[in-house]
Amino acid sequence: MVVEPARLSKNGSGNNHVDDHPLNPNPESQWGSFFKDNEVLAQIDKDVRRLCPDIMFFQRGTQFPCEVIVNDPEVERLHRRVTHSSLTATAVTRKGLGITKLEASNRRSAQTEDYHPLPPGSEAHWEVVERILFIYAKLNPGQSYVQGMNEIIGPIYYTFANDPNIAFRENAEADCFWCFISLMGEIRDFFIRTLDDSESGIGAMMERLMSNLRHHDHQLWNRLRTQELRPQFFSFRWLTLLLSQEFDLPDVIRVWDSLFADANRFQLPDPSLHSNDGIAKRCYAAERFWLQYENSAALPSGGCPGTAQQSH
Repeated sequence: MVVEPARLSKNGSGNNHVDDHPLNPNPESQWGSFFKDNEVLAQIDKDVRRLCPDIMFFQRGTQFPCEVIVNDPEVERLHRRVTHSSLTATAVTRKGLGITKLEASNRRSAQTEDYHPLPPGSEAHWEVVERILFIYAKLNPGQSYVQGMNEIIGPIYYTFANDPNIAFRENAEADCFWCFISLMGEIRDFFIRTLDDSESGIGAMMERLMSNLRHHDHQLWNRLRTQELRPQFFSFRWLTLLLSQEFDLPDVIRVWDSLFADANRFQLPDPSLHSNDGIAKRCYAAERFWLQYENSAALPSGGCPGTAQQSH
């Protein structure tokens, strides 16, 4: 958790040296780590509040809040470390030689909070997701948190938190945490910018996707090329977020159910080596469907040539 260094010193478990203060430039300072943690937490807090805005699930309170956090006044909840506040501004107006007039205004910023914290003693589902993502960022300082991870963890947590078995719902946070770590172990390279051009990076994955499309459906590939629809415009989000932004949540869960059941789920075959492979054919069918779905405005009104002949 984010713990204010002053509280650690008060409890006798922190660094009591006078040198460790909020203005200490030492990168090893506890206060320095505290402020860096808050920067990451601020981004996480912003993203988890926008999870699945079309449903109210993440805004509702969980049936099993973390008792240690919600019932202990000495423990500060994560979202309160980065709570937004409004400032009072004073406008000065004067007409001619008349009296100067001061008008105070208390305008809120344009940024609004979609999900407001629940009353004391309760905890919203988005707060649970926020805690999981922050702990993941702390355990993986080299990667930390990257925007988009919230869209990956959302369907996982939703599935566990809505399990018919009450025992599974009670342990939804722990189960979601370990499943999220396991999944990120397979796709984490997609979220590391320095690996974009590596064999396991998102750049290489997009190239293999387009190579498959060119090999199996040259006409559609050429159409995208002439329209200057680069794979970064559509496939980047498909691959990094695993289609979680392309469909409604129930459909995403259904797609993931089939995706995770495939041992080669995150591998696109070389079209020159697997032209007759069943996996390659399924990739081709999926590519055609995805591209038609996303780029229908750029395609002829009758769809892609040969669509009617495809058998999925």
